[in-house]
Amino acid sequence: MHRTFDRLTTAVALVLLVASAAVAQTPAGQDMRIAYETVSAVNGYSYFTVFDDVSVEVDEGVVTLTGKVTMPHKRDDIAKRVARLDGVSQVVNKITVLPLSRFDDDLRQQIARSIYGHSNFWNYAAMANPPIHIIVERGFVTLTGVVSSEVDKALARVLAHQFGARSVTMQLKTDAEVRAAELGDARHDDTD
Repeated sequence: MHRTFDRLTTAVALVLLVASAAVAQTPAGQDMRIAYETVSAVNGYSYFTVFDDVSVEVDEGVVTLTGKVTMPHKRDDIAKRVARLDGVSQVVNKITVLPLSRFDDDLRQQIARSIYGHSNFWNYAAMANPPIHIIVERGFVTLTGVVSSEVDKALARVLAHQFGARSVTMQLKTDAEVRAAELGDARHDDTD
């Protein structure tokens, strides 16, 4: 069994972790704890920004990191932080480094200003770890993270499209979609 968590399912993971203290001693419970601590370690990394995105998968103490970051040192630093966590037996680092590009840098900044400068997203911008991540690679934009509503998803898409990106891929999820996915995982685990 393995668990996959993107950085924004932390709250759901915490609720499941606290609710199942007795299960924490099982391999599945241990993996859940490691996943939660890994997400916290990534979010706590001071150089992790809205222009980076990392997902975590844990299977019997082996942590697999995937995603994209803007600088090589971020990839290495994140893996080192995770490797130090209690219970982690191995880190498989599949994080890729985005290519250097003035065009991509400008596009990131324009989209971030447009989204986080819009009044619908001011509450997100005020968060310690703003939830909408803007990944730009060779002019292709991917928005990841979690927002409150379908309206916020649609508005983020519109705001990201106005700066000449080659395409905009939406991987944003709503809070409701994340909760439904977590409940589906929990039901699936019960039937194993």
